[in-house]
Amino acid sequence: MDKENEQEMEWLQAQKLEINVDLMAAAKQQLQFLATVDQNRWLYEGPSLARAIYRYNACWLPLLAKYSEDSSIRESPLVPPLDCEWVWHCHRLNPVRYKSDCEQLYGRVLDNSYVVSSTNGHCKKQTEDLWNVLYPEEPYDIDLVKADSVDVSEKMSALEKCTEYDLVSAVNRQSPFYYQVSGAHVNNDVFLDEAVARYKGFLHVIKRNRERSIKRFCVPTYDIDLIWHTHQLHPVSYCKDLEKAIGKILEHDDTDSDRSKGKKLDTGFSGTTAQWEETFGRRYWKAGAMYRGGAPAPVTNSPFASDLLGKEVSAEDSECHNVIQFPEVEAVEVLLEIVGVKNLPDGHKGKPFVVFSKTQPDSLFNTERRLTVLSESGQKQVASFQCEPKGELCFRLMASSPCKIPVSKEPKDLGSASLSLREFLVPAAKLSVEKWLDLTPPGNSKSDSKPVSLRVAVSITPPTRSPPLLTMVRSGSSLKGSCFPMLRKARPAKSSTLIVDETEAEVISLEMRNSNGGAAKGDNTVKKQVIGIKESGETLVLAEFTGKFWNLLDSKWSLKHLNSPMADGPLFQLLGSHLVKVYSGRKLDYEPKHCTKRRSDQDFMTAVEFSKQHPYGKAVGLLDLKFRSFEAKENWVVLPGIISAFILDSIPKKEGFGGWSAATEDEVEVGSEVNAAPENGGGCGSGCGITANAADSAGCGSECGGGCGGNTAKAAGSAGCGSGCSGCGGGCGGNMVKSGGCGGGCGGNMVKSGGCSGGCGGGCGGCGVGTLKGATGNSPAQTEAVAA
Repeated sequence: MDKENEQEMEWLQAQKLEINVDLMAAAKQQLQFLATVDQNRWLYEGPSLARAIYRYNACWLPLLAKYSEDSSIRESPLVPPLDCEWVWHCHRLNPVRYKSDCEQLYGRVLDNSYVVSSTNGHCKKQTEDLWNVLYPEEPYDIDLVKADSVDVSEKMSALEKCTEYDLVSAVNRQSPFYYQVSGAHVNNDVFLDEAVARYKGFLHVIKRNRERSIKRFCVPTYDIDLIWHTHQLHPVSYCKDLEKAIGKILEHDDTDSDRSKGKKLDTGFSGTTAQWEETFGRRYWKAGAMYRGGAPAPVTNSPFASDLLGKEVSAEDSECHNVIQFPEVEAVEVLLEIVGVKNLPDGHKGKPFVVFSKTQPDSLFNTERRLTVLSESGQKQVASFQCEPKGELCFRLMASSPCKIPVSKEPKDLGSASLSLREFLVPAAKLSVEKWLDLTPPGNSKSDSKPVSLRVAVSITPPTRSPPLLTMVRSGSSLKGSCFPMLRKARPAKSSTLIVDETEAEVISLEMRNSNGGAAKGDNTVKKQVIGIKESGETLVLAEFTGKFWNLLDSKWSLKHLNSPMADGPLFQLLGSHLVKVYSGRKLDYEPKHCTKRRSDQDFMTAVEFSKQHPYGKAVGLLDLKFRSFEAKENWVVLPGIISAFILDSIPKKEGFGGWSAATEDEVEVGSEVNAAPENGGGCGSGCGITANAADSAGCGSECGGGCGGNTAKAAGSAGCGSGCSGCGGGCGGNMVKSGGCGGGCGGNMVKSGGCSGGCGGGCGGCGVGTLKGATGNSPAQTEAVAA
């Protein structure tokens, strides 16, 4: 039996592992629960958490023990209060300790067989009635205000039955987990089905280690860890299943969070990667399952409460497309590795590399990029990028001349092959492919020898909506040499600002005008209007300044300046069917993860929605003041957002409202000379990324070079954030411009560039191609592991 067949047999053997839980359905329930907890962040720390831990020990566990033992009171499932369920959740995620605590305090493991989550809408009346009988002085539903004022330390010390496990630390360790699994793609059935299969593979690897007396700290990716958590939340099943599968209850160690190179997590992830790929012959990394960087800082530590929240959504949400049209674009995240090559011509071994692109370039990916071949170079490079889920990925194998003194420096084209993205989506049965592709020689020339073949590994996420991005092009801007193709084509009228979308199409033109020919006599207030001019010539009044604030879209929205008493408070408020506060800088999902010096945070403003569903705020848009673009995560914010962006960009600060643009006083023309590399990296340079010494570059090397700390021309051996493609003054963590290579930066999942989102080797969550020495991973994709 050859190696590939042996690896496939190992995978099939792993899938026979028996688990007595519907892990997919339970994982979806867990995601819903974690989202609810994240909307109640008072449960993460402080007196409220202390109160929750007391209630868990004094009320919930005794109630659960009584209920599971006495069948006479089981009329319907128990529904735990949210605070108790959260603490119980974190306790169960140390399965060995939870088992021992339950057995010590109650003589048996307390399971969830008779329990349903507080977040699934099940009737709570029976549980609440039973609770009130047993604990008349402790309300079933905790009051947030009272919880913060009640000292429970004396009550805790007086409890007869109480775990000594440090639940505060357990909660602190689990609180950031939801951010890592909160992507829209994670709840997809195909993604979760593959996650369950990979979890079984993870357990199989640990089983093989035990059989061979190999001690290894195994580190899961986040898709595997989500399913692992899900299994642990069913403690009786988890104990039985793991005893049967691997002969022990698997410990869940989430105490180590140091991702530094050479540390326990790093070496553990590298070892797990190498063993997985050797055992199963398939890649361990997975699109949408790698570390995203640390959870972003909140914009407020107190939930926002207002009568405005929960206001009915009006017709303006659907009215947007009556005023402007913008494309509805879907996107997938792609991870790509060139694993091996066979039948390589003599003299080229050790020298080949692959240039990949899309046969149908799209608004998210329209460049060429380059990868080494793992089997030939010993360097594990994984490219990460976003693209639309259509067309084909094209691969060209290139090699240097076999001569010691090459006649030409141009690499030789050894052939090409393609892989259709439809292979992943029709039918939607798999999100990962690893296969050999036979190359077609250049010019379709025939050869009697065996065709050269590439082993290509590709993983994608399920398609999700790509946020629309609109760019403002001012009249008089210098477009010559622009890094953005759309700006070269745009030709705004003399007094207008042209709004274009990511496909380079005109959306609308905007003008700032004085209403009624100017201010009335004796009135020093300048009356201004924002006029929209459609391509057909139709004009619309989109906004009007009242003297104190702006009315937008026939007063359906208002934009007003806020005198924030705190330096980090909101600057503006956009109010309509939704409540949006605008903050200076990149906040929440847009927060830069790495290399923050690459661009000033003052170049950006973040629009944050507050609602009953998001009392701590949800980022719904980002305004890039320097490149005059607005990205909208929700359709309802596109039109009011771009009008507000235009207002803030158009009116000088000295007039008392608007402006606030970093480029207002120190104007930077689009397309001006920015090739001279500043201290922290390059601007628009380096061409297509296949540049001098790019063979050693871990950066994505797409059109606009320079990383955060280096440019693509000499990013020798860099594994991460010094080698990415930041782009035209762009930068780490986000230029928001969806170009095929102009934009980017480390941490740049917010950056819709074809060159720069993704990996730093899967570790720093940042830029482009991660170079990993040898055949192992770099920078662990997870914070939780198991020593087996």
